[in-house]
Amino acid sequence: MRRIALLCLTAFLVAVPAAAAQEFSAPISPISKELRKSMTGVSWHKGCPVGFNNLRLITPTHRTPDGGVATGQLVVHRDVAPLMARVFKRLWNANYPIARMELVDAYGGDDWESIEANNTSAFNCRAATGSNRWSNHAYGRAIDINPIENPWIEGGKVFHEASWKYVDRTKRRSPLMILPGDKVVKAFAVEGWGWGGSWTGNTLDLQHFSPTGR
Repeated sequence: MRRIALLCLTAFLVAVPAAAAQEFSAPISPISKELRKSMTGVSWHKGCPVGFNNLRLITPTHRTPDGGVATGQLVVHRDVAPLMARVFKRLWNANYPIARMELVDAYGGDDWESIEANNTSAFNCRAATGSNRWSNHAYGRAIDINPIENPWIEGGKVFHEASWKYVDRTKRRSPLMILPGDKVVKAFAVEGWGWGGSWTGNTLDLQHFSPTGR
């Protein structure tokens, strides 16, 4: 029942089609009382390193893989909200598509389920993968983009079935893929943000951007 209630509320709050829109927009607003209520106990809980007053809702226009246009929603730290709006304007101008962009609360705050839906998301009060320290997502200072086409790869393996065909990064198999030096990487690099696809070693996080790249 909780899952159904969250999906119903999120359907009202997020990612509504905007096929008629022809111009980019990315309004930024404080977290409303209604949204605070829906996030509490899901993507945000007591003890999180950042409070609602330091978070902002951004609703950027974005291209879709079918050639359409949609309006998504992200929660990010207030300090990076203008930066994020600038990045998404660059992606809009570059015609880079986003498969889905809705709050992780639509998936009960479950990062795995959000990835399974190929959802682009930002804030989620959780630990970093494989760690007990806070992720940059817990501060609203990280974003994961098109995670199926840009998976976490560890030792040549991925953890989501749909991502296997994207393990080989020598060829662009989808316009949603992010490759070294491409328009997505450059859009964030202008703002000083790093990419998880630049990590050294046996692990890559190809969907991930943050100020530290981690």
